[in-house]
Amino acid sequence: MVSDDLTGKIAVVTGGGRGFGKAFGHALAARGAQLVQLDLDEDAAKAAAAEIGHGAEAICLDVADEPEVERVMADIAARHGGIDILINNAGIHSAEANEFIGTLGTARTRRMFDVNIWGVIYCTLSARPFMAARAGASIVNISSMAAYGAQKAYGVSKLAVRGLTVSFANELAPDGIRVNAIAPGLIFTDTVRAELPQPVVDHVMAMQILQREGEERDIVEAMLWLVSTSASFITGETIRVSGGATLQI
Repeated sequence: MVSDDLTGKIAVVTGGGRGFGKAFGHALAARGAQLVQLDLDEDAAKAAAAEIGHGAEAICLDVADEPEVERVMADIAARHGGIDILINNAGIHSAEANEFIGTLGTARTRRMFDVNIWGVIYCTLSARPFMAARAGASIVNISSMAAYGAQKAYGVSKLAVRGLTVSFANELAPDGIRVNAIAPGLIFTDTVRAELPQPVVDHVMAMQILQREGEERDIVEAMLWLVSTSASFITGETIRVSGGATLQI
C-alpha cells in the first residue's frame, strides 16, 4: 500500500459525491490532504464531504461549464494557496450511455462528450496555473476499459481521455505537472451491480485473467500510487486496472 504523507497538499476531486470520487476523497484525506469534492449534485457532494471529514469541502460544479470551472478553480487556489492534486473523475457512465452514437442520439452524445471530454480539458487548463511549479503536482484522469477496442459512444469518450492524458503530459511537463490516467475494468460498485445485466458481467469476467471481482480499493490504490513520489518519473501513462481483461482486446 502506498503510504506517502500528503499533509499540506490541496486535492480537488471532480465527481466527488459518490462512487470512485468519494472513495478517492476518503483515501486522500486519510493521508493528510485538504480535500475539495466537486459534483453537479450538491447534496451528494456535501454528504460525501461530511462523511470524509478532515475538513473536506464540497462545491457544486458542472465540469462542462467552462466559465464556472475557471471561477471555482481560481477560488480554491485563492483560499488554499494553490492546487497540488487534480482527479478528473466526473463522467457520464450509465449503462444506457454505452450505445452506438446513432442509437444514443446526437444530443445525448454531445452532453456525454461535454462532461467526459471537455470537462477534463476545462478542469485541467483551469487548474494548471495554480499547480505549476508545485512540488509533486499531479493530475489523474479516469478513462475506462471501454477505451480499448472502443466502438460505442462511451468508449469513444474514454478513448479521448487516454489521448488527452498523453497530450497534457507533454504540454504540462514544463510546469512540473505529471498527467496520468487509470482505465478501470469491471469494478463491482453498487451502481454496477444495479445496472449491468448478468450476461454482460459474465462476458467481462470471462475475459479476465484474474478471476475475482474488481473492487473500489483496486482503483484507489492505483490513484494513490500515481499521485505519490513513488511515481515521480511516470507521466502520460494510462494504467489498466482490469484483472487482465484488456489484454484480450
